[in-house]
Amino acid sequence: MRPKVAVLFKMKSKPVEELKKYADVEFILYPTVEELKKRIGEFDGVIISPLNPFPKEVIEKAERLKVISCHSAGYDHVDVKAATERGIYVTKVSGVLSEAVAEFAVGLTIALLRKIAYTDRLIRSGKWESHAMIWSSFKDIETVYGKKVGILGMGAIGKAIARRMKAMGTEILYWSRSRKEDIEKEVGAVYKPLENVLRESDIVILALPATPETYHIINEERIKLLEGKYLVNIGRGTLVDEKAVVKAIEEGKLKGYATDVFEKEPVQEHELFKYEWETVLTPHHAGLSREAMEDMGFQAVKNLLAVLRGEVPKDLVNREVLKIRPPEKVKML
Repeated sequence: MRPKVAVLFKMKSKPVEELKKYADVEFILYPTVEELKKRIGEFDGVIISPLNPFPKEVIEKAERLKVISCHSAGYDHVDVKAATERGIYVTKVSGVLSEAVAEFAVGLTIALLRKIAYTDRLIRSGKWESHAMIWSSFKDIETVYGKKVGILGMGAIGKAIARRMKAMGTEILYWSRSRKEDIEKEVGAVYKPLENVLRESDIVILALPATPETYHIINEERIKLLEGKYLVNIGRGTLVDEKAVVKAIEEGKLKGYATDVFEKEPVQEHELFKYEWETVLTPHHAGLSREAMEDMGFQAVKNLLAVLRGEVPKDLVNREVLKIRPPEKVKML
Protein backbone atom coordinates (compact mmCIF):
# COMPACT_ATOMS: atom_id res chain seq x y z
CA MET A 1 0.00 0.00 0.00
CA ARG A 2 1.32 3.45 -0.93
CA PRO A 3 2.01 5.84 1.94
CA LYS A 4 -0.47 8.66 2.46
CA VAL A 5 1.10 12.09 2.95
CA ALA A 6 -0.49 15.40 3.94
CA VAL A 7 1.00 18.72 2.81
CA LEU A 8 -0.23 21.60 4.98
CA PHE A 9 0.77 24.62 2.87
CA LYS A 10 1.13 25.79 -0.72
CA MET A 11 4.23 23.87 -1.73
CA LYS A 12 6.05 24.34 -5.03
CA SER A 13 4.71 22.03 -7.74
CA LYS A 14 7.93 20.28 -8.84
CA PRO A 15 8.75 18.81 -5.40
CA VAL A 16 5.09 17.72 -5.08
CA GLU A 17 5.35 15.93 -8.44
CA GLU A 18 8.36 14.04 -7.13
CA LEU A 19 6.51 13.09 -3.95
CA LYS A 20 3.50 11.82 -5.92
CA LYS A 21 5.68 9.21 -7.63
CA TYR A 22 5.90 7.37 -4.30
CA ALA A 23 2.95 8.46 -2.16
CA ASP A 24 -0.68 9.55 -2.29
CA VAL A 25 -0.67 13.26 -1.52
CA GLU A 26 -3.44 15.39 -0.05
CA PHE A 27 -3.28 19.11 0.54
CA ILE A 28 -4.87 20.40 3.75
CA LEU A 29 -3.98 24.07 3.47
CA TYR A 30 -3.18 25.89 6.72
CA PRO A 31 -5.54 23.91 8.95
CA THR A 32 -6.33 24.97 12.51
CA VAL A 33 -5.12 22.72 15.31
CA GLU A 34 -8.68 21.46 15.75
CA GLU A 35 -9.02 20.65 12.05
CA LEU A 36 -5.68 18.88 12.05
CA LYS A 37 -6.59 16.79 15.10
CA LYS A 38 -9.56 15.41 13.15
CA ARG A 39 -7.54 14.45 10.05
CA ILE A 40 -3.98 13.65 11.12
CA GLY A 41 -4.80 10.03 12.02
CA GLU A 42 -5.21 9.26 8.30
CA PHE A 43 -1.61 9.94 7.29
CA ASP A 44 1.77 8.20 7.36
CA GLY A 45 3.74 11.37 6.73
CA VAL A 46 3.25 15.13 6.76
CA ILE A 47 5.18 18.06 5.32
CA ILE A 48 4.71 21.31 7.25
CA SER A 49 5.85 24.92 7.03
CA PRO A 50 6.64 27.27 9.95
CA LEU A 51 3.05 28.50 9.59
CA ASN A 52 1.73 25.08 10.61
CA PRO A 53 1.85 24.59 14.41
CA PHE A 54 2.23 20.92 15.33
CA PRO A 55 1.62 20.66 19.08
CA LYS A 56 1.34 17.66 21.38
CA GLU A 57 -2.45 17.54 21.08
CA VAL A 58 -2.13 16.93 17.32
CA ILE A 59 0.68 14.39 17.74
CA GLU A 60 -1.43 12.40 20.19
CA LYS A 61 -4.02 11.90 17.42
CA ALA A 62 -1.43 10.84 14.83
CA GLU A 63 -1.99 7.10 15.03
CA ARG A 64 -0.30 6.23 11.71
CA LEU A 65 2.22 9.06 11.51
CA LYS A 66 5.84 8.08 11.01
CA VAL A 67 7.49 11.32 9.93
CA ILE A 68 7.02 15.08 10.26
CA SER A 69 9.11 16.74 7.56
CA CYS A 70 9.68 20.43 8.24
CA HIS A 71 9.86 22.63 5.15
CA SER A 72 12.18 24.92 7.12
CA ALA A 73 15.48 25.00 8.98
CA GLY A 74 13.63 25.79 12.19
CA TYR A 75 11.42 23.29 13.97
CA ASP A 76 10.27 25.20 17.05
CA HIS A 77 6.66 24.94 15.77
CA VAL A 78 6.77 21.17 16.42
CA ASP A 79 6.56 19.51 19.84
CA VAL A 80 9.63 17.39 19.17
CA LYS A 81 9.53 15.76 22.61
CA ALA A 82 5.97 14.52 22.07
CA ALA A 83 6.87 13.28 18.58
CA THR A 84 9.89 11.40 19.89
CA GLU A 85 7.87 9.73 22.63
CA ARG A 86 5.47 8.41 19.98
CA GLY A 87 8.28 7.22 17.70
CA ILE A 88 7.67 9.89 15.05
CA TYR A 89 10.70 11.09 13.11
CA VAL A 90 11.12 14.88 12.78
CA THR A 91 13.31 16.27 10.00
CA LYS A 92 14.38 19.72 8.88
CA VAL A 93 16.11 21.21 5.86
CA SER A 94 19.59 22.70 6.00
CA GLY A 95 21.80 24.82 3.82
CA VAL A 96 19.05 25.61 1.33
CA LEU A 97 18.08 29.02 2.70
CA SER A 98 21.54 30.28 3.60
CA GLU A 99 22.17 32.38 0.50
CA ALA A 100 18.63 33.78 0.32
CA VAL A 101 18.56 34.75 4.02
CA ALA A 102 22.07 36.21 3.91
CA GLU A 103 21.16 38.33 0.90
CA PHE A 104 18.07 39.55 2.73
CA ALA A 105 20.10 40.35 5.85
CA VAL A 106 22.41 42.56 3.83
CA GLY A 107 19.39 44.18 2.19
CA LEU A 108 17.83 44.94 5.57
CA THR A 109 21.10 46.43 6.80
CA ILE A 110 21.47 48.68 3.76
CA ALA A 111 17.81 49.73 3.97
CA LEU A 112 18.23 50.60 7.64
CA LEU A 113 21.38 52.68 7.31
CA ARG A 114 20.44 54.35 4.02
CA LYS A 115 16.77 54.93 5.04
CA ILE A 116 15.46 53.33 1.85
CA ALA A 117 12.10 52.23 3.28
CA TYR A 118 11.59 55.60 4.98
CA THR A 119 12.31 57.66 1.88
CA ASP A 120 10.18 55.36 -0.27
CA ARG A 121 7.23 56.17 2.01
CA LEU A 122 8.15 59.86 1.93
CA ILE A 123 8.10 60.18 -1.85
CA ARG A 124 4.88 58.16 -2.18
CA SER A 125 3.16 60.46 0.31
CA GLY A 126 4.10 63.56 -1.72
CA LYS A 127 6.43 65.03 0.91
CA TRP A 128 9.45 65.52 -1.39
CA GLU A 129 9.33 69.30 -1.51
CA SER A 130 12.75 70.04 -2.95
CA HIS A 131 16.29 68.79 -3.25
CA ALA A 132 17.27 71.28 -0.58
CA MET A 133 14.83 69.66 1.84
CA ILE A 134 16.31 66.22 1.19
CA TRP A 135 19.94 67.30 1.49
CA SER A 136 19.33 69.30 4.66
CA SER A 137 17.08 66.75 6.37
CA PHE A 138 18.85 63.44 5.85
CA LYS A 139 22.40 64.07 7.00
CA ASP A 140 22.23 61.12 9.43
CA ILE A 141 22.17 58.58 6.62
CA GLU A 142 25.23 56.28 6.82
CA THR A 143 27.04 53.80 4.60
CA VAL A 144 27.69 50.18 5.46
CA TYR A 145 31.15 50.56 3.94
CA GLY A 146 33.84 51.02 6.58
CA LYS A 147 31.75 49.72 9.47
CA LYS A 148 32.53 46.96 11.95
CA VAL A 149 29.87 44.28 11.54
CA GLY A 150 29.30 41.89 14.41
CA ILE A 151 27.56 38.60 13.58
CA LEU A 152 26.06 36.48 16.34
CA GLY A 153 25.85 32.93 15.01
CA MET A 154 28.35 31.67 12.47
CA GLY A 155 26.54 28.75 10.91
CA ALA A 156 25.84 28.56 7.18
CA ILE A 157 23.76 31.77 7.22
CA GLY A 158 26.26 33.68 9.35
CA LYS A 159 29.10 32.69 7.02
CA ALA A 160 27.12 33.74 3.94
CA ILE A 161 26.44 37.12 5.58
CA ALA A 162 30.13 37.50 6.46
CA ARG A 163 31.19 36.89 2.85
CA ARG A 164 28.80 39.54 1.55
CA MET A 165 29.69 42.06 4.23
CA LYS A 166 33.41 41.59 3.63
CA ALA A 167 32.85 42.35 -0.06
CA MET A 168 31.21 45.62 1.02
CA GLY A 169 34.36 46.82 2.75
CA THR A 170 33.52 46.02 6.36
CA GLU A 171 35.44 44.45 9.22
CA ILE A 172 33.84 41.24 10.54
CA LEU A 173 33.63 40.34 14.23
CA TYR A 174 31.65 37.33 15.39
CA TRP A 175 30.50 35.22 18.30
CA SER A 176 29.36 31.61 18.00
CA ARG A 177 29.21 28.55 20.21
CA SER A 178 32.50 27.47 18.67
CA ARG A 179 35.25 29.09 16.62
CA LYS A 180 34.93 28.80 12.85
CA GLU A 181 38.46 28.82 11.49
CA ASP A 182 37.31 28.43 7.89
CA ILE A 183 35.50 31.79 7.83
CA GLU A 184 38.29 33.41 9.83
CA LYS A 185 40.75 32.45 7.06
CA GLU A 186 38.33 33.26 4.25
CA VAL A 187 37.23 36.78 5.23
CA GLY A 188 39.43 37.65 8.19
CA ALA A 189 36.54 37.33 10.66
CA VAL A 190 37.66 37.82 14.27
CA TYR A 191 36.15 35.70 17.05
CA LYS A 192 35.38 37.58 20.27
CA PRO A 193 33.27 36.98 23.39
CA LEU A 194 29.62 37.97 23.00
CA GLU A 195 29.79 41.20 25.00
CA ASN A 196 32.91 42.29 23.12
CA VAL A 197 31.16 41.84 19.77
CA LEU A 198 28.26 43.99 20.98
CA ARG A 199 30.56 46.62 22.43
CA GLU A 200 32.95 46.91 19.46
CA SER A 201 30.62 46.58 16.46
CA ASP A 202 28.81 49.38 14.62
CA ILE A 203 26.19 46.96 13.29
CA VAL A 204 25.15 43.70 14.97
CA ILE A 205 23.36 41.02 12.94
CA LEU A 206 21.59 38.15 14.69
CA ALA A 207 21.81 34.83 12.82
CA LEU A 208 21.07 32.43 15.68
CA PRO A 209 18.40 29.72 16.05
CA ALA A 210 15.68 29.81 18.70
CA THR A 211 16.84 27.70 21.65
CA PRO A 212 16.48 28.02 25.43
CA GLU A 213 20.06 29.35 25.48
CA THR A 214 19.43 32.07 22.89
CA TYR A 215 16.10 33.29 24.31
CA HIS A 216 16.39 37.09 24.78
CA ILE A 217 20.12 36.94 24.15
CA ILE A 218 19.68 40.65 23.44
CA ASN A 219 18.14 41.72 26.72
CA GLU A 220 17.90 45.01 28.60
CA GLU A 221 21.44 44.70 29.95
CA ARG A 222 23.10 43.75 26.67
CA ILE A 223 21.24 46.36 24.66
CA LYS A 224 23.08 49.00 26.71
CA LEU A 225 26.22 47.84 24.88
CA LEU A 226 24.53 48.78 21.58
CA GLU A 227 24.19 52.47 22.31
CA GLY A 228 24.79 54.44 19.09
CA LYS A 229 24.72 51.26 17.02
CA TYR A 230 22.40 49.33 14.68
CA LEU A 231 20.77 45.95 15.31
CA VAL A 232 19.51 43.59 12.58
CA ASN A 233 17.60 40.35 13.30
CA ILE A 234 17.07 37.62 10.70
CA GLY A 235 17.20 34.76 13.23
CA ARG A 236 14.12 34.39 15.41
CA GLY A 237 11.96 36.94 17.21
CA THR A 238 12.68 35.38 20.59
CA LEU A 239 16.36 36.34 20.34
CA VAL A 240 15.40 39.90 21.26
CA ASP A 241 13.57 41.43 24.18
CA GLU A 242 11.40 43.72 22.05
CA LYS A 243 10.40 45.91 25.01
CA ALA A 244 14.08 46.64 25.63
CA VAL A 245 14.54 47.50 21.93
CA VAL A 246 11.57 49.89 21.94
CA LYS A 247 12.88 51.56 25.09
CA ALA A 248 16.36 51.95 23.61
CA ILE A 249 14.95 53.51 20.41
CA GLU A 250 12.62 55.78 22.37
CA GLU A 251 15.52 57.05 24.47
CA GLY A 252 17.67 57.58 21.37
CA LYS A 253 20.24 55.03 22.46
CA LEU A 254 19.79 52.48 19.67
CA LYS A 255 20.29 54.11 16.27
CA GLY A 256 18.14 51.62 14.42
CA TYR A 257 16.55 48.20 14.38
CA ALA A 258 15.72 46.10 11.32
CA THR A 259 13.96 42.79 11.76
CA ASP A 260 12.25 40.11 9.73
CA VAL A 261 11.02 38.28 12.84
CA PHE A 262 8.96 39.07 15.93
CA GLU A 263 8.34 37.47 19.30
CA LYS A 264 4.70 36.89 18.40
CA GLU A 265 3.68 36.41 14.78
CA PRO A 266 1.80 37.47 12.74
CA VAL A 267 1.97 41.11 13.86
CA GLN A 268 -1.07 43.37 13.51
CA GLU A 269 0.03 46.20 15.78
CA HIS A 270 3.36 46.86 17.41
CA GLU A 271 5.08 49.67 19.29
CA LEU A 272 7.88 49.55 16.73
CA PHE A 273 5.49 50.76 14.01
CA LYS A 274 5.70 54.37 15.20
CA TYR A 275 9.48 54.56 14.74
CA GLU A 276 9.61 54.86 10.96
CA TRP A 277 13.03 56.54 10.71
CA GLU A 278 14.69 54.09 13.12
CA THR A 279 13.25 50.80 11.90
CA VAL A 280 12.79 48.53 8.90
CA LEU A 281 10.22 45.79 9.53
CA THR A 282 9.37 42.82 7.27
CA PRO A 283 6.96 39.86 7.72
CA HIS A 284 9.27 36.86 8.25
CA HIS A 285 10.11 36.26 4.62
CA ALA A 286 13.92 36.43 4.48
CA GLY A 287 14.08 32.94 3.02
CA LEU A 288 11.33 33.42 0.47
CA SER A 289 12.59 33.22 -3.07
CA ARG A 290 11.45 31.01 -5.91
CA GLU A 291 14.78 29.23 -6.07
CA ALA A 292 15.08 28.65 -2.32
CA MET A 293 11.48 27.46 -1.93
CA GLU A 294 11.88 24.90 -4.70
CA ASP A 295 15.17 23.62 -3.33
CA MET A 296 13.70 23.42 0.16
CA GLY A 297 10.68 21.51 -1.15
CA PHE A 298 12.89 18.88 -2.76
CA GLN A 299 14.88 18.47 0.45
CA ALA A 300 11.71 18.15 2.57
CA VAL A 301 10.41 15.47 0.19
CA LYS A 302 13.79 13.70 0.21
CA ASN A 303 13.81 13.62 4.02
CA LEU A 304 10.26 12.28 4.22
CA LEU A 305 10.90 9.55 1.65
CA ALA A 306 14.16 8.57 3.34
CA VAL A 307 12.31 7.82 6.59
CA LEU A 308 9.61 5.84 4.75
CA ARG A 309 12.41 3.83 3.08
CA GLY A 310 13.81 2.90 6.47
CA GLU A 311 16.78 5.25 6.14
CA VAL A 312 18.11 7.82 8.62
CA PRO A 313 18.13 11.33 7.05
CA LYS A 314 21.14 13.54 7.61
CA ASP A 315 18.83 16.23 8.96
CA LEU A 316 16.96 14.11 11.49
CA VAL A 317 16.17 16.41 14.42
CA ASN A 318 15.34 13.83 17.12
CA ARG A 319 17.96 11.12 16.89
CA GLU A 320 16.67 9.61 20.15
CA VAL A 321 13.70 8.35 18.14
CA LEU A 322 15.95 5.67 16.63
CA LYS A 323 15.95 3.79 19.95
CA ILE A 324 12.19 4.11 20.37
CA ARG A 325 11.25 3.15 16.83
CA PRO A 326 14.11 1.83 14.67
CA PRO A 327 14.13 2.72 10.96
CA GLU A 328 13.02 -0.75 9.87
CA LYS A 329 9.81 -0.29 11.90
CA VAL A 330 8.74 2.74 9.84
CA LYS A 331 9.79 1.40 6.45
CA MET A 332 6.98 1.47 3.86
CA LEU A 333 8.83 1.89 0.55
